[in-house]
Amino acid sequence: MRLPRRVPWANISELDQLCSWVFMDESDLEAKRFAINRLSAWRAVTGLPHALESTLSILTVRLIDTSETQHSPSWLSIRQNYAAAIIRMVNGLVDPLQAGTYARSIASIAAQLGLPSWLVELRHAATHEDLPSLEMLREAARESLTWLLHNYFLPTINPSTPRPSTAPPLRHVAPLLKQYKTLLKIVTRDASLRKQNQPDIDAVMRDIERWLAEAKLAADFAADTYGWDTIGGNDIEQEDPREKWALERLCDALIEKGALVSLSRKNLSSDEFVPPHSSLVLWTPLLAHTHTYHPTFPSVLTTRIVENLLCERSNTGFDMDVISLEADESQDDPSYYLALAKWAAWVIKAYDNGQENEELSLRKNVIVLIASTLAPGKTEGAKKFDVLVALLGAHWDADDLTVMNERLHSLMSLEGEFQKYTNDPDSAPSTLSPAQGSDIDGWRLLDHHSGWRPCPIGVYYPNHATSR
Repeated sequence: MRLPRRVPWANISELDQLCSWVFMDESDLEAKRFAINRLSAWRAVTGLPHALESTLSILTVRLIDTSETQHSPSWLSIRQNYAAAIIRMVNGLVDPLQAGTYARSIASIAAQLGLPSWLVELRHAATHEDLPSLEMLREAARESLTWLLHNYFLPTINPSTPRPSTAPPLRHVAPLLKQYKTLLKIVTRDASLRKQNQPDIDAVMRDIERWLAEAKLAADFAADTYGWDTIGGNDIEQEDPREKWALERLCDALIEKGALVSLSRKNLSSDEFVPPHSSLVLWTPLLAHTHTYHPTFPSVLTTRIVENLLCERSNTGFDMDVISLEADESQDDPSYYLALAKWAAWVIKAYDNGQENEELSLRKNVIVLIASTLAPGKTEGAKKFDVLVALLGAHWDADDLTVMNERLHSLMSLEGEFQKYTNDPDSAPSTLSPAQGSDIDGWRLLDHHSGWRPCPIGVYYPNHATSR
């Protein structure tokens, strides 16, 4: 659960007023001073979002540059201040999004953010090459403020304002998976070629990791993607929803026919409830690599497989643009669903931590999902009933039904005891025996013999018995 977001302004009208001071009239120096003073006061109270920090830095430099009180300005100092403000703005936008295992170029991240590419080039020149000219730096400052207006101020003041859609679409992951599959087929057929092709295999895996980083950024192109809502970076959520979204897109591509599920009918026909050996040899290196850097990957993969078995997948929207691999024929095939179920069983066996009482237990999550669908009166999974039963049976031990029957009989006998006391309150014992009551020391059952009677929660009645 994420805590409420802390912002420096008391109400949105203060931010609106600040926006008008900054952008209403470029030649109004008095308004710029008001904006600088307001931002400085906010910064003295709490940390500013990066957008406001960048706005303050750029405004300060522009005020020094245009103020008439500067009789003998140092042009080199002004150029350095402009460059520093722009460098910090670009770095502050890009660095928090370097979340992947392998570093991505600043230009690629900036392109996804819709940041003008020439600002990135100017940032590089100001850092590593000759300092750009003053006129170019002034234009960069104006362009930076314009970008902040359309991507921070307006969406924050009026969330219904559409953000400019300048980011390129997320590239397809299917070609990367196909390239990986081709390379693994080569080295599995001829082990002597592994040393020659291993660098290419490693490069494809790095590209898939970079694709996941791109997908995380594409997952939510809203204000918090830029880090606007995380002042100081205090995010207490244990699970990153953007990483989950990216992993789901990758899993959707993997469960397409032609990826984890082979196109060969011979490989699909197997009596054992495990994926074919040829498929395991191809895909286990990639699954293990992804799991190393994304611990929740097995959970996402099994969930997507089970959801695919429980309901029909939509053939419209984003997924079809991303995950089409090489399967031209319809996937409404019992052998395809059975192969998916075998992969789910294998993933659970390979990656489940075995902690049955933990929420991260893959086996527990799959059983809950399937059992809720196979419950009496449920018909959603009727078309794949046999596959679901087979998958459910793969995770039950021989003694599980015996334990379940024992628990059922215990609950039914306890229900009979309470029903008897309800019908005949006088026959109820004043306290429960250790076999009937809780094994927690100090607790006892309260009934009409102890003077207890029901009352609304929060209403005090004197002389009532307590439970402790």
